[in-house]
Amino acid sequence: MTTNEANEAAEESLRDGLRVDDSFHVFDTTLRDGAQREGINLTVADKLTIARHLDEFGVGFIEGGWPGANPRDTEFFARARQEISFRNAQLVAFGATRRAGGRAAEDPQVRALLASGAPVITLVAKSHDRHVELALRTTLDENLEMVRDTVAYLREQGRRVFVDCEHFFDGYRANPEYAKAVVRAASESGADVVILCDTNGGMLPAQIQAVVATVLADTGARLGIHAQDDTGCAVANTLAAVDAGATHVQCTANGYGERVGNANLFPVVAALELKYGKRVLPQGALAEMTRISHAIAEVVNLAPSTHQPYVGVSAFAHKAGLHASAIKVDPDLYQHIDPGLVGNRIRMLVSDMAGRASIELKGKELGVDLGDDREVVARVVERVVERVKARELQGYTYEAADASFELLLRDEVEGGPRDYFRIESYRAIIETLKDGTHANGATVKFWVGEERIIVGAEGNGPVNALDSALLEGLERFYPQVAKFELVDYKVRTLEGKHGTASTTRVLITTTDGTGEWTTVGAGPNVIEASWEALQDAYTYGLLRAGAQPLR
Repeated sequence: MTTNEANEAAEESLRDGLRVDDSFHVFDTTLRDGAQREGINLTVADKLTIARHLDEFGVGFIEGGWPGANPRDTEFFARARQEISFRNAQLVAFGATRRAGGRAAEDPQVRALLASGAPVITLVAKSHDRHVELALRTTLDENLEMVRDTVAYLREQGRRVFVDCEHFFDGYRANPEYAKAVVRAASESGADVVILCDTNGGMLPAQIQAVVATVLADTGARLGIHAQDDTGCAVANTLAAVDAGATHVQCTANGYGERVGNANLFPVVAALELKYGKRVLPQGALAEMTRISHAIAEVVNLAPSTHQPYVGVSAFAHKAGLHASAIKVDPDLYQHIDPGLVGNRIRMLVSDMAGRASIELKGKELGVDLGDDREVVARVVERVVERVKARELQGYTYEAADASFELLLRDEVEGGPRDYFRIESYRAIIETLKDGTHANGATVKFWVGEERIIVGAEGNGPVNALDSALLEGLERFYPQVAKFELVDYKVRTLEGKHGTASTTRVLITTTDGTGEWTTVGAGPNVIEASWEALQDAYTYGLLRAGAQPLR
C-alpha cells in the first residue's frame, strides 16, 4: 500500500467515527508496551488475536506497535488492515517525534507511521530537560520545535495525534516550567490528548493527583495518564489522575509491561464503570472481562494470575467459615461487587477452616443435592467437615481440588463411593539400564463388576506408566476414558516433615477436551500420592461423563 492509499484508509477510518463516547478514552497498549514484559514474545498472529480480543472487549484505542522500527510491527499493521474489521477500537501506531535538525515531512520514521495506515498516531516526546540534553543531545528549544513540527505535519496528513510526554513526572519535579512547555507545544500544535507518563513508575497517588490538576489548570490541554507499576500503585495512580481531570487512560491487559508492568486494564475499567459510574465500554462488555483476561493470558502463554482483582479465580473465593456463614445469608456481606458483573463467580474453598456453611454452599456450587431435611443435612455436613479436617492433617488439600472434594461429598450424601472400578493392587518399577537409560513399567490389577483385569504398561516415568495401564484397562469397559488426558501435575513435599520420610502431596489436572478437573492424593511417597490422585481423576471423569458403574 502506498502512502497515499494509507492516508485514504486512515481518513476513512476516522470518518467512521469513534465507536464509544470520545469524552473519555480507554487506550490499550498491550501490543506495544505490554509486549516488553520479560517472558512475552508475540508473533504477528498472536498480536492479531489479542487485537481481536481487545476490540471485542470494547476499548477505544489499540496501540499496535512501532511500524518501521521492526518487521514484525510493520507486518502487523499491514495484516490488521486486511484481516480485522474493528467494531469498537481504532488502531494506533506508535513512534517518536522527528529527529533534531530535520523536518518531519522528510523523516523516514515519521513517514513509516503514515505508511502504517493507522488513523491515530501516538508520538513519544521528551519532557524531562536532562533527557533532552543527554539522550537526544539537543537543545530544549529544538525539542519543543520537534514536537510542534511533527504533530502539525501528521495533523496535515489527516491523522489524529496523541503525544506521550515521557518521564513527565520526574521532569516536572526537576523543571516544572519546561515540562509544561512541552505539553503546550503538543496541544497548541494539534495533539488531541497529551499523556503524562510516569515512565519510571515511582510516583504515588497524591503526587499524581496534585501534578495533573496543576498542569491541567496551567495549560488547558486535554490530559491522559500512563502509569508504570514500580511502586505497586499504577492502578491507583491512574484513578488519581482521573480524579484530577485526566480523560484518557493508558493500560495493558493483565498489567503486562516492562519491569513489573503497567496499569492493569481490567481493574481500571472495572473501577471506572462500577465505582465511578462512567460508561467506558459498550453495553454488556464488562461481563466478558474475566473471559477476555484469561484468553489473552493464554495467547501470551502466561498462567492467568489467580489473585488478580476482579478477574482472578480467587477474586471472589471464600475460605473462612465465618465468611461462608455470612455469605449464606447475603453474598454482599463479604464481596464488594456481584462477581457476575465482570464475568466471574463466587467460589467456596473447602479446607480445615471450613464450617457447615462452607460445605453447604460448596455443595450447591458443585450441584450436589444435600436434600431438604435440615437434620439430615446437618449430620451429613458435620461428617464432611470432620473428614476434611482429618484428611488435611494427613496432607490433603481440597481448596484446589474440587473434583476430589465432590467425590468425598457424594460419598457421604449418597452412602458410598462411585464403584466404577475396584483396585486390587498396583506396582510401578523404575529400572536403570547399563547405558544409563531407564525403563519404567507398571502393572495394575483391578475389578470392573465381576471381571478381574490385569494390565501392564510402560511410560516415560512410573506415574505415566500407571496412568497408561489404568487407561488401557478401563477403556474396554468405559470408552469415555479415551478422551481423558493429564494436563498438569504438581508435587509438593509438605513442610514440617523429615527428609525422605516426608508426606508428599500431588495435584493432578485432567481434561476430557471440554473441561478440566483437579484431584488430590497424599502419601508417604510420590507414587502412592500420584496413584490416589489418578484414581480420583478417572472416577470423577466417568461421573462427569454420565457413566454408570458396572455391577
